[in-house]
Amino acid sequence: MKTVSMSGSLRENVGKKDAKAIRRQGLVPCVVYGGEEQVRFAVDAKEFKPLLFTPDTHFVELNIEGKQIKTILQEIQYHPVTDEVMHADFLRLFDDKPISIAIPVKTNGVAPGVLQGGKLNLKLRKLKLKGLPNDIPQYVDINISNLEIGQGVKVEEINIENVECLNVKSSIVAWIKPTRQTTKK
Repeated sequence: MKTVSMSGSLRENVGKKDAKAIRRQGLVPCVVYGGEEQVRFAVDAKEFKPLLFTPDTHFVELNIEGKQIKTILQEIQYHPVTDEVMHADFLRLFDDKPISIAIPVKTNGVAPGVLQGGKLNLKLRKLKLKGLPNDIPQYVDINISNLEIGQGVKVEEINIENVECLNVKSSIVAWIKPTRQTTKK
C-alpha cells in the first residue's frame, strides 16, 4: 500500500484553549492511539492534502520530532461551515497485529453485458478488510469480463490471500444493470 509522510511537533498542553491556539497558527491537533501511550502532536494543515483528496487509502509515516511512527488515519473531524480539518486521530500499526481498514474497489475487463447496452453499477466503492498491515492490498481488484446483463459480483466471491472481508457476504459489489433500452424487445 502507498505511504504518505507527515512531520509534526509534540504538543505540551492539551485542552480547548490550546487546540484553538494551534489552529490559529495553521496547524491541526492530532493524536496517535495504540501502543503503550497516546502521542499528542500538531501537523501543518497543508500536509493532509495527499490523504484527503484521493479515493485511495494510505499508510501514514509520521515523523514527530525525529521519532518515526507507522500509522493509518483512523478518523478526521471537519469544521461544520468551512470544512477545514479540525482534528485527526491516527492508529499506530504493528506488523504482527491485524487492522480493519476500508480499501477502494477497482474493476478490470469489459463486461459483455455493458457491450449489449447494460450499465455497470458499482454498489460498494470500498470494502472493509481485516488483516496484517503488510497483507492489505492497495485496492480490491474485481474482474467483470464475464458479466452479462443482470449478473453481478458478490462479496463472498472475492478472495484475497491472508485477508478477511468484513462486509456482508451476500452484498453485491458490482452488477450490470439493465437500462430501459435493453429491457424493451
